[in-house]
Amino acid sequence: MKIKFLLAFLIMLNLQNTILANETVNLYDFSFEDIDGNQVNLEKFAGKPILIVNTASRCGFTPQYADLQNLFLNYKNSDLTIIATTSNSFNQEYLDTEDIKQICLVNYGVGFVTSSPMNVKGSEAHPIYAWIDEKYNEKPKWNFYKYLFDRNGQLVKSWSSMTKPNSSKITTQIELLI
Repeated sequence: MKIKFLLAFLIMLNLQNTILANETVNLYDFSFEDIDGNQVNLEKFAGKPILIVNTASRCGFTPQYADLQNLFLNYKNSDLTIIATTSNSFNQEYLDTEDIKQICLVNYGVGFVTSSPMNVKGSEAHPIYAWIDEKYNEKPKWNFYKYLFDRNGQLVKSWSSMTKPNSSKITTQIELLI
């Protein structure tokens, strides 16, 4: 009887810890390397809404960098943070960060946070994307998928490559968060 009680207690404790661990993890618990090789801890954006977009420089959707930059400029006086996570997961990104910088900075004048290349899908996915998949059952099916997070670091909405960053679908959600 004591063994059964102890076993049941341990199972409940483990289940409770698993639930608590999943509930307490949010976007602000992650970090990544930016395009210049600096570590970016997302906790520095805690309490701010964040739009994350997985990007690639040699994709048909690459012109969306211009829309992202315009979105960045439109909301620069708010506390919205825009992060482009460059990725070669779909074989359309340069491997050299200098080539990526050329596209982002010279061609599009990007002023928002941009990562060094990271995997966004599969077993090698960066922990941010592994968490999004595990917690929200969301994963990018192509480049330029967009993920909007609230001030608590929880996913509010996501959009496919087909939805432009300056779409009213996205800006309406941003307005609700800022």
